[in-house]
Amino acid sequence: MEKVVLKATKRSVIGKQVKALRREGVLPGVVYGYNIEPTAIQMDAREAGRILPKLTSSSMVNIELDGKLIPALVRERQKNYIKGIFTHIDFQAVSLTEKIRTMVTVHLHGVSPAVKDYSAVIVTNMTELEVEALPQYLPERIELDITTLVEIGSAIHVRDIVLGKEVEILSDPDEVLVIATGAADEENTPEVVEGAAEPALVEKKKKEEVK
Repeated sequence: MEKVVLKATKRSVIGKQVKALRREGVLPGVVYGYNIEPTAIQMDAREAGRILPKLTSSSMVNIELDGKLIPALVRERQKNYIKGIFTHIDFQAVSLTEKIRTMVTVHLHGVSPAVKDYSAVIVTNMTELEVEALPQYLPERIELDITTLVEIGSAIHVRDIVLGKEVEILSDPDEVLVIATGAADEENTPEVVEGAAEPALVEKKKKEEVK
């Protein structure tokens, strides 16, 4: 995984006054978690706007603060969707020697022969998996090849996913991730979830309010 570094400085402006910072091209945020008190920070909005969209909640980023690199995960993003800009970012500092649990997005790729040959419908039952690993080994996303779905009824289960010895999958191995169904069966498939939600940490650490 490419090492991502985001430069930041400590922020003294808080509350409603941060609006002035944003007008100056500064993005406010906070970093909290392992071995650090909740700290208000600020970043160059343009640089952060270039880096943050590429990161998922299981992507590790190094916050460069006071000459030190703080390994962290993006915990929460606030965004002005009208202007298309971030307005506040929360980072959770993590230990590189302690495993954490998180949800990782499942991304489908490839073309299923069942769709081409039998006009099947690919039904997604799970859009993310719960995993446990050291932060530096967390996958940003799980790429799922659906070319193995060759006929109606073909399915991919959690147990079929291999992420390497560094990553343990905690989700039920018997759960179905995706399945190729006939069009008539689609309405009878329970709990179908379309799209992919942004992964979020399962184990949350409490933090002080720093705005």
